[in-house]
Amino acid sequence: MVEIKINNCNSIDKANIRIEKNKLNVKYGINGTGKTTIAKAILEHDTDNLIDLLPFKYRDENPDDIKPIVENADEFTNLLMFNEEYINQFVYLEDELLKNSFEIFIKDEKYDENILAVEELFSDVKNIFQSDEILLKIIDDLKKLSTSFSKTSGGMAKNSQMHKALGNGNKLVNIPEGLEEYSEYLASDDNTKWIKWQSSGNSFLEISDKCPYCTSSVVTKKDTILKVAVEYKDKDIEFLIKIIDTMKNLKEYFIPESQATIESITKNNNGLSEDENSFLKTIKIEIDRLLQKFESLKELTISTFKDVDDMAEKINGLKINLSLVPSLNSTITQEITNPLNISLDTLIEKAKELKGKITKQKNSVATKIEKHKDDINIFLKYAGYKYTIEIEETDAEYKMRLQHIELTKLITNGNQHLSYGEKNAFALMLFMYDCLSKESDLIILDDPISSFDKNKKFAIIERLFRGENSFKGKTVLMLTHDIDPIIDIFKVLYRKIEPVPVASFLKSRDGIIEELSISRDNLQTFAQVCIENIASSSENINKLIYLRRYYEVLDDKSEAYQLLANLFHKRVPPTKFVDNDEIEMTQDEIDIAENAIKKEIPEFNYDEQILIFKDEEVLRVMYNACQSGYEKLQLFRIIHEGRYPSDVIQKFINETYHIENEYISQLNPRKYEMVPEFIIQECDNAMDNS
Repeated sequence: MVEIKINNCNSIDKANIRIEKNKLNVKYGINGTGKTTIAKAILEHDTDNLIDLLPFKYRDENPDDIKPIVENADEFTNLLMFNEEYINQFVYLEDELLKNSFEIFIKDEKYDENILAVEELFSDVKNIFQSDEILLKIIDDLKKLSTSFSKTSGGMAKNSQMHKALGNGNKLVNIPEGLEEYSEYLASDDNTKWIKWQSSGNSFLEISDKCPYCTSSVVTKKDTILKVAVEYKDKDIEFLIKIIDTMKNLKEYFIPESQATIESITKNNNGLSEDENSFLKTIKIEIDRLLQKFESLKELTISTFKDVDDMAEKINGLKINLSLVPSLNSTITQEITNPLNISLDTLIEKAKELKGKITKQKNSVATKIEKHKDDINIFLKYAGYKYTIEIEETDAEYKMRLQHIELTKLITNGNQHLSYGEKNAFALMLFMYDCLSKESDLIILDDPISSFDKNKKFAIIERLFRGENSFKGKTVLMLTHDIDPIIDIFKVLYRKIEPVPVASFLKSRDGIIEELSISRDNLQTFAQVCIENIASSSENINKLIYLRRYYEVLDDKSEAYQLLANLFHKRVPPTKFVDNDEIEMTQDEIDIAENAIKKEIPEFNYDEQILIFKDEEVLRVMYNACQSGYEKLQLFRIIHEGRYPSDVIQKFINETYHIENEYISQLNPRKYEMVPEFIIQECDNAMDNS
């Protein structure tokens, strides 16, 4: 067992939280106890975020440098927590129910092993790309050249880099008449900068006829100066230089005839002719064809061979046939592509082995999909959700898709269709698989199921903690303000969840959290609670409180119940209602009632007890001595007789005064302090001020 010590975190001054490894640990506490703080403190115990839990009382002034402290949580190194934040981090995509479903449901160690076994067979092909830097440089240059044509397939767009660079000829080689004196600038490495600088200075010529740089007269040269900006655009020249450099890099990969034509086009004086345009279009098509082959081999994966019957034929089709790109069928290109084709020939020899391993992987995934799909769909069915899920392969991954039982088509954009509770349920299931895939050694559930109705709560608890692919045998900390899961675990599913879970009640007073163990025997009917407290209470007034509750549970409206009702309303003489009329109880009725009450409280006498009920000082002494918040509320109600400091207090007292028989089983309120501390404090203040 690990005992985690938490100090100075939000409303918690001190808490020792016990966690037994490899089993479910349920911590039950009313709202405001600090359950979420416990969860956050444990999760963030070794991070800088822990300081965010510093109590407000130390934030303005903290002379002793008090800090949040969490001890012994380092027993756990791989923690995951399900809470509102976990739910919100998931994006319900248009084509996928839950983000990351592939990583959670399919991609595990076995999946990676099978993929590795397949990829090992064609590793020779991929290794060429990793080791051959020249090949990677060729691919990069071919991409640059292809992009310079246009973003569309084939041809050359007029707004493309290629057209802007060569559409009006190469004016770096063929300087227009009258601009020859600028040849040194145009031939320099910084020619584009100079062109941009020169054109940006033209606006200054409107200010004066003097050179803005040296103030010499430019009257006779103004037209020539302005002509530079007309003939030369800095971006066009930049494109031209880049294309020429790329062409030079790729020169030896083109056959001599193509090299000569390319060189002629790049030095053209009059722009591109129709034949030259056609030639460049063909060059682009061949470049793209070769690039497509390179990319196919570079990105070779198991998906390349998906649903392939004739593996040898598929591999043969991956070979690079330079006769289909004649302009690039040079000796140097052949030297680059031959090793790739040879490695593919070697792979053809392993075609049978490749097919076998791919089939093994495919079958493994299919089995996994069916298992997960069946698990989730069975849960959805018995939890009452009218949905099923499918797990489909898309682009080498697998996505979870949603389907309604009344619709044949899959649902897109589940975010619009799923209710808050349905989103929570799907997220909780994903969280379970997420924890299993990541092998978390502490799983924290912060109030995971309180928003669900009873049948869904039971279905979720059963799914989370029973059978294969569940939290069975995992270290789980569940924090909840809902008693339903405790009833399900210790009553309905007792010994069906293994190992047997442990539970405790979190009692919070003055910043100190105390754990009270909850066993199966502590879950009682309210009738059992009443009988136990009648026997164990030291004060008769408390015994009478529980006896009256006992009669209410049994719906016993006999004389004994009527007499107790009179006692709590301080009536003298005792009365009863007959046909909406209030009349005095007869002495015989009083005797019958007292005899019935004496079977449980032998010393009971109405006349004596009514004096105590009317003696406020005696009641105040009892109130101050009382250790049970539940019993304090009953005494407060008797003392104040409906006079309460606020509507909130009145509502709370009235609800606890009358039977809340919502649960078949519950905890004894005398032992497990379920009255909020602020309610008791308000009652104490009211007692002090009255």
